[in-house]
Amino acid sequence: MRYDFDRIVDRRGTSSYKWDMLEEIFGSDDLLPMWVADMDFRSPPALIEALTERAKHGVFGYTARNDGFYQSFIDWVKVRHDWDIKRKWIIASPGVVPSIAIAVQAFTKPGEKVLLQTPVYYPFFDVIKNNNRELAVNELRYSNGRYEMDFDSLEKEIDDKTKLLILCSPHNPVGRVWTKDELKTLGEICLRKGVIVLSDEIHSDIVYSGSKHTPFAKISEELSEISITCMAPSKTFNIAGLETSLTIVPNSKLRKVFENRLYDQLFMRLGNIFGINATEMAYRHGKEWLDELLEYLERNRDYAVKYINENIPGIKPVKPEGTYLLWLDFRGLGMNDNEIRNLLLHRAKVALGHGPIFGKGGEGFQRLNFACPRTLLEKGLAKIEKAMRELRDG
Repeated sequence: MRYDFDRIVDRRGTSSYKWDMLEEIFGSDDLLPMWVADMDFRSPPALIEALTERAKHGVFGYTARNDGFYQSFIDWVKVRHDWDIKRKWIIASPGVVPSIAIAVQAFTKPGEKVLLQTPVYYPFFDVIKNNNRELAVNELRYSNGRYEMDFDSLEKEIDDKTKLLILCSPHNPVGRVWTKDELKTLGEICLRKGVIVLSDEIHSDIVYSGSKHTPFAKISEELSEISITCMAPSKTFNIAGLETSLTIVPNSKLRKVFENRLYDQLFMRLGNIFGINATEMAYRHGKEWLDELLEYLERNRDYAVKYINENIPGIKPVKPEGTYLLWLDFRGLGMNDNEIRNLLLHRAKVALGHGPIFGKGGEGFQRLNFACPRTLLEKGLAKIEKAMRELRDG
């Protein structure tokens, strides 16, 4: 391989949220962090070189997004996902979660409902609650190690107060890459019920062999008209700290409302100069790097699943079709969530994502990030195995 994903990059002392906030968040700084969803790999060399050259210019004033920024994204989505996006549909913003918050504010009123399919990425809950909207829950069905949408429950859950559904596609934390038929069925329910679908597709580029990501808005013209799609280079190229995302809104009326909230009320018209540069460089020159990354991540995924199945009885991994997140079922241990958390933090010394924060259906689960050099993954799994063995042996 051309790129060295085995290289250990010391991230401590860089204000890394993942590595430098352990004491504040978990109460101890001697943990191996495998929780927050960013990667421990260096970004593509072409991206690093472009940012280095831009930094040498030395002037960092207000910066507009030029045609190259938008065209690089349009070209990327066409090649990667066979979706033709028009330039006028794209709205740039500081991040996917801020875009979701803007959509909640723009398309719902206090007291109205926003629907989530749980267990799901936990900031969604705060976006709803902190904007005084009501949470509606459609829990995913989990059977034989696989998650599916519960469409009967979904249709029953939607009432006159339900205005927006936040779709996580690919799904974080359960790792499903929804099929076109699944998305079409969901979309037809929302179309019939008058619900807007906000599709968080931030992980759309992290999909493994045997699966294919389908943009929700690509399925049909009718569904595109009720869609708001959030994408970003942040997960794909490990540049979350540059806070740049792109929101695609084909419906001109919805787009006008969204733009008014973002640009005219919140005054977020300009962007981060390095985020703008990095986005264009990544989409133009990051294909080869990403292809090799996906091979590495898939091998990490397969190693982790095999290791857990063979060496850590009582824990069942849910093999992800996409994302670099492994959803682990601890329920076979007969422990409550606090006991599981204490086992991992105090005995294994590993920080994972705590299942209950992902909402209904997250009880008894933990989320592990395997986007790291293999040696770190091996170390983390060995620490969990050792802690489990000590627990069994008393």
